[in-house]
Amino acid sequence: MAAVMNRVETAPAARRLRPAVMVRLSTIWEAFRVAASSLRQNKLRTSLTLIGIIVGVTAVIAVVTIIKGLDQTVAQTFSSQGSTVFTISKKPRVITSREEFIKLNKRKSITEEDAEAIFRLCTVCWRTGVAANGGVSVKHGNQKKDNVALRAIAPTAMFEMDGVTIDAGRFWSETEGASAHEVTVVGSDIVTDLFPNQSAEQVVGQDLWAGGRPYRIVGVLQPLGKIFGFARDNRIFIPFATYKKNFGLNVSRSAFSGFGAVVVFIQTQNASQLEGAEDQVRAIMRNRRGKTFNDTDDGFTLETEDVLLNFYSSATSNIYLVTIGVAAISLVVGGIVVMNIMLVSVTERTKEIGIRKAVGARQKDIRTQFLIEAVMVTAIGGVFGVLTGFGVAWLIALLIGFPLLFSIGSAVLGVSVSSIVGVISGLWPAWRAAKLDPIEALRAE
Repeated sequence: MAAVMNRVETAPAARRLRPAVMVRLSTIWEAFRVAASSLRQNKLRTSLTLIGIIVGVTAVIAVVTIIKGLDQTVAQTFSSQGSTVFTISKKPRVITSREEFIKLNKRKSITEEDAEAIFRLCTVCWRTGVAANGGVSVKHGNQKKDNVALRAIAPTAMFEMDGVTIDAGRFWSETEGASAHEVTVVGSDIVTDLFPNQSAEQVVGQDLWAGGRPYRIVGVLQPLGKIFGFARDNRIFIPFATYKKNFGLNVSRSAFSGFGAVVVFIQTQNASQLEGAEDQVRAIMRNRRGKTFNDTDDGFTLETEDVLLNFYSSATSNIYLVTIGVAAISLVVGGIVVMNIMLVSVTERTKEIGIRKAVGARQKDIRTQFLIEAVMVTAIGGVFGVLTGFGVAWLIALLIGFPLLFSIGSAVLGVSVSSIVGVISGLWPAWRAAKLDPIEALRAE
């Protein structure tokens, strides 16, 4: 019985509440219509108001979109060897000072004997390999190409550790590599530049000259594309034994250029074994270098791909900070412009405000009206800024050549931040408009 009485009592209250809500929604909708009409009547003023907001949002959206695309490209590039590979080298790939370079250059070079010792003594290591890099000019017939990256590797498992795959032909065999055969696997740029109008399949079996020696092409690699403007397909692979025979491991030259320096690659069967393998390899190499517990410098560098990813992340984080600063300045300027425009609007519409108050408009209604106008103009600026930002990012990506990641979250953030700027900028003009005396307002001309 009590439950029935409660339903009977609450039903009229609910019916009374619905008209109140409908009236409130109708009032807000009417405020939006008036705001839109006011913006349409002052197109030039509205356009000038939008500029500051659009510039700030465009800067944020463009940079966030570009960096997200770069993040994906860089992560895929640096992680091509996977999370189970690390390297032993004389010097790190990233050196930040001249003093550090001089200090590290005094270390002993990495040798094939180091790689053999690691493979023999490391119980957790699955595969090891060696690599040396250089630069050569290559030619075929009348076609010549300078500054081609040369990479010498052994064994053939290094192809898999390097994260490259065959497009046509094959990798050389272990026998060919150990016997120092003059064979090569080339990148797609070599095919395009030295063998015009020929497919990758047609190139296999032909010869090219590199460093004054002929090499038979046994395979062509799948294209990798560019990153930061650098071509990753402008290179050739040859066996490590062939490199030693034809070029030699020039230690004095590698001291400054890095060409010819031996790098040892180690791979574990799964990521969980990586830390244990690193500890074992570090102990093996320190022992070979005669290091004691008191020696802080290992005498070599152990690196994973995380080194380059962390370096890249630290660089892009600074770009983010600068962009946020530029965007913040633009949005502050835009907010000041919005506030000034809204104050001018209050002055121009003083009589309108007086009439509205005379027919029953409350201070809350006037405040709502001007706040909606401020938020509407900044939200429109945010939408245009998002579209412009995506357009700028797309154009830059097209010119540089990397994928774009359009983020709904960044678009929502851009519009939301611009709307918040509108609320903050519209508070003072809305308060002034609401505080106007209706009699004095009606007298205004």
